[in-house]
Amino acid sequence: MGTPVEPEERARERAAARAALLRLRRMSPDDPEYASLREYVIGEYMSYARYMAGKFQLRGESLTDLEQVAYLGLVKAVDNYDPDYGTTFLTYATPMISGEIKRHFRDTSWDVHVPRSMQELSTAVRAAEEELTHLTGTPPTAAEIARRLELSADEVADAYEAAAAYNAASLDVPVAMADGDGSSLGDLLGDDDPEFDKVVDREALKPLLAQLGAREKRILLMRFFRNMSQAEIGAELGVSQMQVSRLLSRILGDLRDRLEAGG
Repeated sequence: MGTPVEPEERARERAAARAALLRLRRMSPDDPEYASLREYVIGEYMSYARYMAGKFQLRGESLTDLEQVAYLGLVKAVDNYDPDYGTTFLTYATPMISGEIKRHFRDTSWDVHVPRSMQELSTAVRAAEEELTHLTGTPPTAAEIARRLELSADEVADAYEAAAAYNAASLDVPVAMADGDGSSLGDLLGDDDPEFDKVVDREALKPLLAQLGAREKRILLMRFFRNMSQAEIGAELGVSQMQVSRLLSRILGDLRDRLEAGG
């Protein structure tokens, strides 16, 4: 068991990441340190992107795929954030990451491709239907939805027809329970046990880890088993935090490449 990271240490890591991000924004892309500093900043915020991806996991998409989409949103946020906006980075990045994930669902989760404008119209009709049902207590007619959205009856009919191309049931649909509990379908779904994937990963990594040098093993041990920060690792090795970031990126990248090459 690794030693839990103290709140003070987490605060220092967050402060270091914010300082690096501010420095990155003031730096020219042509600066020799720009690429490595950008990589460091992205790496420090990847855990938050994974957290955002996890919030969408019950929608039926692979968590790995969602994390990749969330990373894309994070990269865009890092590349476009400006401290002069007057907001913190996470306040700026959160809607960009969630927007990227929602765009992914919109573009990939329809079983039959329909134009994006029709997807958006179908979503608006469903939202209006739910809203009117909540207000009146009864499902609205197509004419009522049309008036609500200032659409024609034909447009509402087209939206319903397009919705047939999307077969996934909503996880928010109430499920009738014997005790009258208003639980939704999503509340009743179980989670995949992440330990199964960990067993596979550990067995696949064992021979690759055994081939690492003593220093590389020591760095991984300190980072992932002792939960030491990059600053603490750098102090113990006598190198800078930036050098630790580069070493970790190289070691993990090499392990990932060799793991993928081995099937």
